[in-house]
Amino acid sequence: MVTFLMVLVVISMLATLGIMFAGMLGLVRSEDGGGARSNKLMRLRVVMQGVTLVLFLLLVLLKA
Repeated sequence: MVTFLMVLVVISMLATLGIMFAGMLGLVRSEDGGGARSNKLMRLRVVMQGVTLVLFLLLVLLKA
């Protein structure tokens, strides 16, 4: 179970990083300096960070 949670934490961290870079690139590439797609990606990044933190908390609790 601990190994499975570790793998999930790593995957969610990488997904968060990928979403963050995609959102930043969308922000830089858009002509108006914003963009609805970039905004949605940044909101999704916040959700993924929350998921990552919950998974990490579960991992720490199981290891203790």
